[in-house]
Amino acid sequence: MIYRNLITKLEDWAKNPKRKPLVLRGARQVGKTTLVNEFAKQFDHFISLNLEKKYEVGIFEESNDVREVISKVFLFKNIQQNQKPTLIFIDEIQNSPKAVAMLRYFYEEFPQFHIIAAGSLLETLMDIHISFPVGRVQYMTLRPCSFSEFLGAMGKTELKKATENLEVPSGMNELMSDMFKIYSLIGGMPEVVSNFAEHQDIVRLTDIYNSLLVGYKDDVEKYARTETQKNIIRLILSVGWTQAAQQISLGNFAQSAYRAREVGEAFRTLEKTHVIELSYPTTSAVLPILPETKRKPKLFWFDSGLVNFVAGVQQEILDVADLQDAWRGNLAEQIVAQELISSTSNVAAKRNFWVRGTQSSSAEVDFVKNINGKLIPIEVKSGHNAHLRSLHQFMNASNQDIAVRIWNNPLSIDEVKTLEGKIFKLYNVPFYYVEHLDKLLENK
Repeated sequence: MIYRNLITKLEDWAKNPKRKPLVLRGARQVGKTTLVNEFAKQFDHFISLNLEKKYEVGIFEESNDVREVISKVFLFKNIQQNQKPTLIFIDEIQNSPKAVAMLRYFYEEFPQFHIIAAGSLLETLMDIHISFPVGRVQYMTLRPCSFSEFLGAMGKTELKKATENLEVPSGMNELMSDMFKIYSLIGGMPEVVSNFAEHQDIVRLTDIYNSLLVGYKDDVEKYARTETQKNIIRLILSVGWTQAAQQISLGNFAQSAYRAREVGEAFRTLEKTHVIELSYPTTSAVLPILPETKRKPKLFWFDSGLVNFVAGVQQEILDVADLQDAWRGNLAEQIVAQELISSTSNVAAKRNFWVRGTQSSSAEVDFVKNINGKLIPIEVKSGHNAHLRSLHQFMNASNQDIAVRIWNNPLSIDEVKTLEGKIFKLYNVPFYYVEHLDKLLENK
């Protein structure tokens, strides 16, 4: 069993006397049901409903009275209705619009119950024929396992603690970097991580990757609204993995004949499933982050393991000493993107990068992130500080004095001066600390 860090946030939600029914979002097979089942051990009663089952969806569809529904739920599960702590989990809730509508009444009339809803196709159906009660529910997102969760699954509990506390000795940097490379190679899908933790065999993961890919492709029929969109989504799920962490053109994507509007709609549909994200640039070096949606976005996938498997670069990753040397640096940027977002359950969390405003400029900073009200630039690059020219240009335009470089070496802090005379602190952060970057900067 992999301990998921989101358990802590679920516990905080459960303790809140003003909590609302929780809608748990995330891509298929990231472990939503497993997470809820584990969380349920903290309750006296646990009622799990799967609305793909005829009898269980019928409980909601046959009545408009929420009190009658609750009574039927307890009766159906042979549980006495009382004041003991009770968690009700409604899985595949998208199969019953009535169940979705009733979430507001659970909040208003049954605040004593803890209600969690989820659904594998929930994301793509939310704006079609299902409307969630505005202001009556709250959301969390579960993502693939982060590096700290991978360490826990591997039984490296002391290393996990040291990483979370930012206390890894510099002499262990090589060991930690090697472990992070393995994590980057296999990715964070729970079934993959569990299998690798048990067998330590990458070859055994092939069937799991293939099964996951088939599952996502089979869902195309349910995601797409038109035949054209169906075909474009199939195209993205076939060849888009090889363009991870790269800027893409929506028009004629992957040398196809599809128009930018059609491809954009298909990508937005996939974004709702949390399988991909289009990360848009910003030209401003100060807050707020204003994405330039007319410029080319970068394509990030939700899991590096699937990216590496489909792209056929697993052996290349095993052979390199520095993660930044693999796949022209694209893997390093892909996995940093994953780790930057893994620390938040915020469904609206987005990743952005910075480009200089002038069209003729090639200056680009890999990521910009709002940390404690500061817009922090983040470069994924090794080498001498003087080679970070784009970072220097950002800092010259910024009102901040902190920048971050992600690399393969131990944690260090340099004082850097640009050619224009701007002095700033450069935090050189090893890959295995990226998940805890906010904490690191707060502590320093």
